[in-house]
Amino acid sequence: MIDPIIFSFELAGRTVSIYWYGVIIAVSVMLGAFIAEREIAKRGGHFEFIWDLIIWVVPAGILGARAWYVLNDIAGGGQYYLEDPARIFHISEGGLHIYGAVLFGILVAWWYARRKQFDFWLLLDSLAPPLLIGQAVGRIGNFINQELYGPPTELPWGVSIAAENRLAPWNDLAAFPVETTRFHPTFFYESLWNILAAILIIWLVRKFGERLKPGTTFYLWLLLAGIGRVWLEFFRPDQPRIPGTDLSYSRLIALLMAVVGGLLLLVRYEKIRLPFLSPGPEHYALHKDKKWKKK
Repeated sequence: MIDPIIFSFELAGRTVSIYWYGVIIAVSVMLGAFIAEREIAKRGGHFEFIWDLIIWVVPAGILGARAWYVLNDIAGGGQYYLEDPARIFHISEGGLHIYGAVLFGILVAWWYARRKQFDFWLLLDSLAPPLLIGQAVGRIGNFINQELYGPPTELPWGVSIAAENRLAPWNDLAAFPVETTRFHPTFFYESLWNILAAILIIWLVRKFGERLKPGTTFYLWLLLAGIGRVWLEFFRPDQPRIPGTDLSYSRLIALLMAVVGGLLLLVRYEKIRLPFLSPGPEHYALHKDKKWKKK
């Protein structure tokens, strides 16, 4: 078991701790930005834009991730944050959700791209692979924190979970001894799926190049990320369920993502036509991108 705290120090009479989870999230964000930079450049855009954008997107993503996590818990019947709302601000205890990070991040990205006259389709397509890879790296933090694991398994890659980090009923050490009980490493499953999905998207971009229409890789992200999460939710007993059902909110959102992504791909390549939905532009608006200047 790895200690979640790298080191601590005293500052102004208070103990400040540096957590592995925070460092890993920072690394995943920077890695994602470097990949996005390359993806923007390959599409003919000004890659420097991503470094100005990140100043706005990161705080919005953290805020969204925390808000989604808290609301998801409350919607599932949890009382933890209702009993003491101050706990909402205790992010060091854990509790971030990728859906909130993506939603708030994309909204802020849309605002900033519009403000700077940077083509939003170009940005969305360039962000698809780094979103997957960044999340895959971020799951290492879940391993260190011993969270987001699945039910017990006898498979050789099962992981040990300390007693204090277990959910009921697996915290019954008489029935599930620490020495012999192993759990599905759900965080690893998601990392593997995301890496494979990112490789597929990058391969398609390299193979078909300009033949891919704007929006294609982002729609593929919706489809693949959604499919992966729908499957992974079978290994996520920690996710709040919709009251009266065995369906988690996360699985429902993932299912909607997959369906919407697949539908938009069909519309994008005019395999089907919907009167309320346009296929979209045929090319990136690089003339707008050229107006953007780094300041």
